[in-house]
Amino acid sequence: MSTLPILEIPHPTLRKRAKKIRGLDKSMLKLAYDMVDTMHEAGGIGLAANQVGQLWRVIVIQMPEEEEARIYFNPEIVRAVGTREVEEGCLSLPGYRGLVNRSVWIRFQATDHSETTVKFKTEDLLSQALEHEVDHLNGILYTDHLVTHEQLYRIDEQEFPTERDEEKISGNQNSLDTPASLKIK
Repeated sequence: MSTLPILEIPHPTLRKRAKKIRGLDKSMLKLAYDMVDTMHEAGGIGLAANQVGQLWRVIVIQMPEEEEARIYFNPEIVRAVGTREVEEGCLSLPGYRGLVNRSVWIRFQATDHSETTVKFKTEDLLSQALEHEVDHLNGILYTDHLVTHEQLYRIDEQEFPTERDEEKISGNQNSLDTPASLKIK
């Protein structure tokens, strides 16, 4: 398989609704497998077809604890219950994260790569990822769900404090944040 270029905001394809797949053929399976490779290469946990320029209702998801990716065709959120605030990012908006509203749990339905209809109820990270990717297929971005526009922020390349941050921390603990609470600009 191969990796595909990921479209970034403000590419117009990201705002278009994807088309329902009428028949699962080799080209759709190849697209899905290429999407899995692309998601792995980019370090994501989910990817929708319109993020790679294809307006078909295909998503791929792989939770951190799972060994294999899930491939879903014509996915639907059948029911969504409750509201919770969660942090999200997106491969189409690299370098940013935001606080968004998502459901507490969802009921999901799709066709998998073996043409089996799957239906399940889920919560936590899986429900969040499924909602995020199905939103993409409907031309909706996670930035549309921001709690407030101030809740979108740039993340640094490094996840750990820099040497300069560590020097400040070791110097005067009373006036500085601890490493676990360093603010991301």
